[in-house]
Amino acid sequence: TDPKDTGELAAGLEDLLTGRQDAYSGEYRFLHAESHRVWLQVSATLVRTDRGEPRYAIVQIQDISERKTFEGQLRYLADHDTLTGLANRRHFEARLDEQVALSTRYGSGGAVLVIDIDHFKYVNDTMGHAVGDDLIARVAILLRQRLRETDVIARLGGDEFAALVHGVDRAHAVALGEQLREHISQEAVVMGESGALRLTASIGVAVLGASGAASAEAVLVGADLAMYQAKERGRDRVEVLDGVEEPQTRMRARLTWADRIRDALAHERFTLHAQPIVDLRTEEITRHELLLRMIGDDGELIPPGSFLALAEEYGLIQAIDKWVIRQAVGLASEHERRGQPLTFEVNLSGASLTDSGVLAVVEEELAAHPIGSAGLVFEVTETAAIINIDQAKRFAGRLAELGCAFALDDFGAGFGSFYYLKHLPFDYMKIDGDFVRELPSSRADQLTIQAIVQIAHGMNKRTIAEFVEDADTVELLRRYGVDYAQGFYVGRPAPLSQLTAGAPRLAPH
Repeated sequence: TDPKDTGELAAGLEDLLTGRQDAYSGEYRFLHAESHRVWLQVSATLVRTDRGEPRYAIVQIQDISERKTFEGQLRYLADHDTLTGLANRRHFEARLDEQVALSTRYGSGGAVLVIDIDHFKYVNDTMGHAVGDDLIARVAILLRQRLRETDVIARLGGDEFAALVHGVDRAHAVALGEQLREHISQEAVVMGESGALRLTASIGVAVLGASGAASAEAVLVGADLAMYQAKERGRDRVEVLDGVEEPQTRMRARLTWADRIRDALAHERFTLHAQPIVDLRTEEITRHELLLRMIGDDGELIPPGSFLALAEEYGLIQAIDKWVIRQAVGLASEHERRGQPLTFEVNLSGASLTDSGVLAVVEEELAAHPIGSAGLVFEVTETAAIINIDQAKRFAGRLAELGCAFALDDFGAGFGSFYYLKHLPFDYMKIDGDFVRELPSSRADQLTIQAIVQIAHGMNKRTIAEFVEDADTVELLRRYGVDYAQGFYVGRPAPLSQLTAGAPRLAPH
């Protein structure tokens, strides 16, 4: 056995042979005769004489190497971004929690840098998602080259990265941010029809240690706010928010965002885009997911990742959800009147599921605007913080009574998925995109999706795969029995004015 496991195995077998226990089981690493390491499960049961004395043991040894490999792959997928191999947001936040605790106790310091690629949406929209993915992967490599192995680098989502840099003060963190900004501006180049396009980055810095009361969430939000401030001040720059300026500066920044959200609600400065979802059996597109955007002061569209977290913190998320619900019901009712019924999927926060006022808005809007054969599907991410599961069950049950459906979004992203399977009534499981992006080349993803489909169909539920980007993925999803597909291959998010009548079909496969 591996030296690390020898003592534990020997102690367990000794307890068995001396009669101190009647059964023993453990998983250990062994060296194969061909010199490679294998995992074995050793199970032993003691057989005693009529007088109760140990006589012999029955030992069973099973090779579990394949299972261990698969478990390792799942652990890796749970903690890493599949495109870049960097840590994902969940893993980054866990490491940041640890570093903030150390900094608070020992004053070890450090900083968080949030890096966002400027005008990345232009690359995706004009050059295609494959070019965008290639750019994201190259930026990940650039960050690895410029940061230490001990630093934690993550892709938070989309074109946003973060770095947790240990043992640096404010001056060193800002200098590092400038180095990264310059390095990206020199190396992040994509080739278009009109020639080379050189991209830049906006970087926000938040320093640990100067304010021991700062939480990991506050540090990350501070760095994100600093990054957005860099964008507002012209992009391709570094802005800093550190403990010296907290809590005043950070609080002012948060309150500014809270005021912007309230102003957007009061003056209709939110808008919706729709992304098509295709039925993989009929190839018809009769449903869309509604995606929220805020309209900035200059008419720019601000993605939800920039403001939803603060909306939740300041208790504004339910008001946003109510606005979206009113728009969605009106939209479904309008298409019903035209004789072109469409189904719209609406995202809800975990807080709204436990808010009776949000449910009242659903009831009022449906009473005023019947949607007949059209439909509404309310989605909640399986990682959402549902405070009261009993209230959430009643909410979902009432939706069913009103003729609406309920979907678990990002299914598979965490172990909460299976808890919700048991406790929440639902109609759809939206498979997390991490299992879809690399589907044609990842055996682990293929097995996971097949298992999810088997569970869903066993419960008479339907499945929707997100982040579908190519024909090969569509073909595999269809073969595995997935019901619907959503992603850039099916269609990009577009303004509601571009919703087409009838039932468009998927590209030939």
